[in-house]
Amino acid sequence: MTTHTQTGTVTDIAELRRLSARTRQLILETVHHAGAGHVGGPLSVADILVNLYFNRLRIDPENPGDPARDRCILSKGHSSIALYTVLALRGYLPVEELATFDAIDSRLQGHPDLRALPGLDMSTGSLGQGLSPGIGMALGARLAKLDFHTWVILGDGEIQEGQIWEAAFVASRYRLHNLTAIVDYNRLPQFGWPDASGFTRDEPIDDPGGKFAAFGWNVIEIDGHDHDALGGAFDAAVAHRDGPTVIVAHTIKGKGISFMEHEYNWHATPPDEQQLADAVAELQGALA
Repeated sequence: MTTHTQTGTVTDIAELRRLSARTRQLILETVHHAGAGHVGGPLSVADILVNLYFNRLRIDPENPGDPARDRCILSKGHSSIALYTVLALRGYLPVEELATFDAIDSRLQGHPDLRALPGLDMSTGSLGQGLSPGIGMALGARLAKLDFHTWVILGDGEIQEGQIWEAAFVASRYRLHNLTAIVDYNRLPQFGWPDASGFTRDEPIDDPGGKFAAFGWNVIEIDGHDHDALGGAFDAAVAHRDGPTVIVAHTIKGKGISFMEHEYNWHATPPDEQQLADAVAELQGALA
């Protein structure tokens, strides 16, 4: 079968860091322009997406429907602006189109819609539902005798959903070595577990690696902002041939902007003009 699929093209760590900074700047500028959208989660997952799309995935923006391409599902679909930004930088859409984010009739809705935008492998947004179609894609690859890999990015809040653990059991049962889940473990969902005082800000789930291991998954834990560590973990996941792998990526919500880091109020708060200017200056200064 003829294919035009190509592997990610950027391996230089300095360039990957530059792309991450550019991604974060575009996320903030886009959410500011739209006056709505998530911020904290997109900033925490930015390095993961950059490394996947520029250094790992076998994809071709000129041939987005290639059956041999790797698949990537952003299960935490409310972080869609991070995915749209990386897709734009990778060449799937004009960067200028980001200005239409969340507008009526835009291809860039608040949650990804695979019917609207080339390069999307799954519509997501109802949390906890991204791993199940990832299993279907991995099984489909096995049945069709294709060697593509399926990657599913999970939020640490959404893995409270029971469907995730049902899917984890099934993936292990079928020993799907061509499936990797990545948990964006920033430990700061919009809400934690409720108690007598109301909603708390507790960690959504403790030791996710241990829980996936109990279901028979290969577990890798890394700093989710370290491009060296990300590249090594992706290599190890693909090399593992005895069942599915989960990468627990320890991240920081609001990463890259000092006044947003570890702060739940930036879960879905657009920056104002001054906050945007301060954030952009900080991002640019970090690369100087």
